[in-house]
Amino acid sequence: MNIAILIFEGFNELDSLIALGILNRIKKPGWRVSIASPSTHIRSMNGVMLEAQATLEEASAADAVIIGSGVKTRDVVADTALMARLRLDPTRQLLGAQCSGALVLAQLGLLADLPACTDLITKPWVEETGVRVLNQPFFAEGNLATAGGCLASQYLAAWVIARLEGLDVARSALHYVAPVGEKEEYVERAMRNIVPYLPASIPVSTPEPLPEPGIAC
Repeated sequence: MNIAILIFEGFNELDSLIALGILNRIKKPGWRVSIASPSTHIRSMNGVMLEAQATLEEASAADAVIIGSGVKTRDVVADTALMARLRLDPTRQLLGAQCSGALVLAQLGLLADLPACTDLITKPWVEETGVRVLNQPFFAEGNLATAGGCLASQYLAAWVIARLEGLDVARSALHYVAPVGEKEEYVERAMRNIVPYLPASIPVSTPEPLPEPGIAC
C-alpha cells in the first residue's frame, strides 16, 4: 500500500507528522508512507525544513492520501496551476483531510454534499465554500474523511489503517504511541471516534494489545 501525506509551504508539523509516525507503525512489505509536496524542500509554519519523498503526481496515484494543513492553505487553493496537479479520486483512493486540508477537498469539489471537520480558524473559510462544518473531531463517509484539531490526526491515521489493514491493526498502532498508563483509555477513545464511520465489512473486536516491537519511540 502506498500512502501519501500532502504538505505545502507553511505546513503544520503536528497535523502531518503525527499521522506519519502512526502510519509507519505498520511494518510489512509493500507498506510505504511518503511525504509529498509541490517542491523538493518544504518549510513548516515553525521553520522546520523537510525533504519531500514524493511529488504531487505520485501522490495522486497513491492508495490513500492525507492532505495536511498549514498557515498558507488559502494560498494553495487559490493557485490554479498547483491545484491542477492534484488528481485525487475517492472512487479509487482513500482521501483524508486534516484541519485546513478540508479546504483543499472542498476546492476540488470532492466534498459535494458531505459535512466536514476542520479547525476553528479554517471553519469560516470552509463554510464559505458551502460545506457544513461539524463540531466534532472526525467524520467519514465512504472513502472520504476529515479531521479537525491537530491531535485529531491520530483518528485520521487510525481510520486509514483500519480501512487498509483492519481494525485490530489500527488498535495496535495506536496502543504503541499512546501514553503509558493511559493506553487502553486512549485507544478506546479513538475507536469511539472512528468505528461509527467504518464500513460494516470491517469486523469490530476488542483484542488484547499486541506485544510492542523492540523499537524505541
